[in-house]
Amino acid sequence: MATAAIFSSLRRRRSPSLEAFLAPVDLSDVALVQMLASIAATLVCCFSEKCFFFQRRNSRSLIRKIEVFVVLLEYLKESGSTLPSTVTLCFKELYLLLYRSKILLDYCAESSKLWLLLQNHSISGHFHDLNQEISTLLDVFPMKDVELSDDVREQVELLQKQSRSAKLYIDGNDENLRLRFFSFLDEFENGRIPNPVELSVFFVERLGITDAKSCRGEIEFLEEQIVHHEGDVEPTASVLNGFVAITRYCRFLLFGFEEDEIELGSGNQKKLRKGLITQEIADTFITVPKDFICPISLDLMTDPVIISTGQTYDRSFITRWMEEGHCTCPKTGQMLEHTRLVTNRALRNLIMQWCIAHGIPYDPPETTEASAESFASVPSKAAIQANKATAELLIQQLANGFQGAKTIAAREIRLLAKTGKENRAFIAESGAIPHLRKLLSSTNPVAQENSVTAMLNLSIYEKNKSRIMEEEGCLIAIVEVLRFGLTTEARENAAATLFSLSAVHDYKKRIADEGKAVEALAGLLRVGTPRGKKDAVTALFNLSTHTENCVRMIEAGAVTALVCALGNEGVAEEAAGALALIVRQPVGAEAVGQEEMAIAGLTRMMRCGTPRGKENAVAALLELCRCGGAATTERVLKAPALAGLLQTLLFTGTKRARRKAASLARVFQRSENAFQRSENAASHFGGLGVSRVGLAFEGNSTTNRDSSFANDVSVPMSISVPVL
Repeated sequence: MATAAIFSSLRRRRSPSLEAFLAPVDLSDVALVQMLASIAATLVCCFSEKCFFFQRRNSRSLIRKIEVFVVLLEYLKESGSTLPSTVTLCFKELYLLLYRSKILLDYCAESSKLWLLLQNHSISGHFHDLNQEISTLLDVFPMKDVELSDDVREQVELLQKQSRSAKLYIDGNDENLRLRFFSFLDEFENGRIPNPVELSVFFVERLGITDAKSCRGEIEFLEEQIVHHEGDVEPTASVLNGFVAITRYCRFLLFGFEEDEIELGSGNQKKLRKGLITQEIADTFITVPKDFICPISLDLMTDPVIISTGQTYDRSFITRWMEEGHCTCPKTGQMLEHTRLVTNRALRNLIMQWCIAHGIPYDPPETTEASAESFASVPSKAAIQANKATAELLIQQLANGFQGAKTIAAREIRLLAKTGKENRAFIAESGAIPHLRKLLSSTNPVAQENSVTAMLNLSIYEKNKSRIMEEEGCLIAIVEVLRFGLTTEARENAAATLFSLSAVHDYKKRIADEGKAVEALAGLLRVGTPRGKKDAVTALFNLSTHTENCVRMIEAGAVTALVCALGNEGVAEEAAGALALIVRQPVGAEAVGQEEMAIAGLTRMMRCGTPRGKENAVAALLELCRCGGAATTERVLKAPALAGLLQTLLFTGTKRARRKAASLARVFQRSENAFQRSENAASHFGGLGVSRVGLAFEGNSTTNRDSSFANDVSVPMSISVPVL
C-alpha cells in the first residue's frame, strides 16, 4: 500500500498520503529487518547507476549512506538476533527515511531539467534535511545494545561522523545555469530578444534538450507546476509563465517545426491531448471543485464576491438575489448587515488557474480591477514579449511553411490563444486569421481541427470578432467546418465559434443567413455528443434573440430540434429559453404549437427542471397562449397538472418565474370563469355554448406584456470550450 501511494504521488507531483510513511506495526523484529534490508537494497540497485543531470553530488552522497544501512541490515538479518525495543523504534524511523529518500531520488531522476534548475536551492535543502535526520537517527541508535562485527560497526560510526559534519551543498555549476536562465527572462522583460546562439548553447549544450519532443516535455512539466503552484513557493506563477514562454519560443527557434510526438497526418486527435494541463473537459467530465461553485446558481463562478456574512457568491446572482428584496444570506439565512460586495480575488485567481489547467478559456470580468496575483490575467512583461516572438515565428510558418509545419503552427497558436487578452490580441494583429481561414478547408483533419479551435479561442477577445467576420470567406469556411468537418471536435468547435461571434447583435442575422448554418446547428443538437449539443443549443439561443431570425430557424428545422432537446437534461434549459423567444412572434408560436411534444416537454420542465429551466418553460407557455391562437391556448391549459405546477412555481420560483406563472394563472383562471359562464348560458339558452378558450383568449390582452425581449429569458450567456 505504501509503495503504491508513493508512486501515485510521483505521478501527480504532490505529497503522498500519510499512510505511505507509516511503518507496519504488526511485523516481528526479523520481518522488519528483512523488509528494511530489501527496501534499502532496492534503492541502491535502482539509483546507483542512474544518471542524475542535476543534484549529482547530493544524490550520490545519499545513495552511499543508504549503502551503509544495507550493510548494517544485511548483517542483522543474517544474525537473526532479537532486537531491543529501542533499536526497533529506530528502525521504524529508518523506514520513513528510506521512503523519503526514494521520493527525493525519484523526483531528481524523473523531473524536468528546467524545473530542477529553478528549484536548485530548495532541492539541495531537502537533501540536507535528510542528512540531518540520518545524523539524528544514528545519534540515538543504541549501538552498544546491538552485536555487530568490527567492520560493520566501523562503517556505521564513520557514517555517523560524516553526517554530523555535513553541510548544505549547492552545486556551483547548477547555480550558474539557474542564474543564466533568469538572465534570459530579464532580457525579455526589458524588451530585448536574447541572442539565438546563446539560447542554443544553454538549451542544447548545457541542458541536453536536443529536440522538439524533449522541449515540449519541459514545457508541459512547467505548466503542471503552475497548476499546482502554492503562493509561498518560488518562483512565482507569473515568473514560471515567463519561463514557459521562453521555452516555447526556443522550441521553434532552435528545433523548427519538425513533427515531434504528433502524427500529423493520422487525424488521431487523442495524441494532441498528451499535455498535462490540456485535457478536454468534455472527454473527462471533470468535476468543478465545490468551492468554485456559486451556492445560488450551482455553476462555476466567474466573479466571486464576499457578502457581509462572509459567504462567497457569483456577483451577478447575489446581486439579483438582493434586487429581489431579500435581506438574508442565501446559504446561512443570516440577516445582511449591509449590501456591499467585496471581490474575492484569491478565489478568483484559483478559478482562473483551474480553468487554465483544464483548457477552459477564461477572461476576468471587465468591471473588476486586475489582480497582480493572477498569472492568468496579468502575465509578466517577459511572458508577453516571448509569446509575441513565438507568435511571429508561428505566423511565418502558417504563411510559408510546408503542410506539417502549418499544422504544428496552428496547434501552437491555438494553445497560445487559450489564455489572456494580450495573446489573443497580438496574434490577430500579427495577421494569423487569414492564414487560419485557409487551413479551415484543409484535408488534414488535425490541421482543420487546430485551425477552427484557434479561431474559436481568438474570437473570445471582443475586438477579434470583427476581424473574423470581416475576413473575406471566413464565416463561410467556419460554417463549412460545422457542416462537413473531418472530426467531431472540429464540428463542435465550429459551433462554439458561431456562438462566440453571435454575441455581437449585428452578426446574428448574418450568421443565420449564411449557407446552412442553422440547419447544421440543428443537426448537431439532434445527434451530437453532449458537448456538441451544448455548443449547438447555446448558438441557437443566441441566434433566436434576433427577431428577424425566427422564420429562418423554423425553415431550418431548429424549432423541431429545440423541442426534442427539452427531454435532454444537459441542454433543456437553453432549449426552453430559445423557444420562449421564438414563440413571441405569431409565426414562431404557430410552429412550436404544431410540435406534438412541445407543450408536454415544457410542462415537464416546470416540474423537474432547474430554476432557470422552469422560468424559461413557463415563459414559453405564456407566450404560446398570447401568440399561438385559441387552439394552442386550449392545449396549453389542458396540460396535465398545470394548475398545481403554477401554484408551486408561484411560491418557489425565481422572481421572473413567479411573474410569468402569475400571468399564466390569470389566463387559466379566466378560461375557467369563461367555461363556467358558458355552462350557465347553455342551461339558459338551450345549449348555445360559448367557446371557453375563445373568451379566455379575447380577454388576454397583450397590453400588459413586457416590452423586453431577450431579457425575459434566463439562460447563462457563457460557454466553456476546452482548448485542445
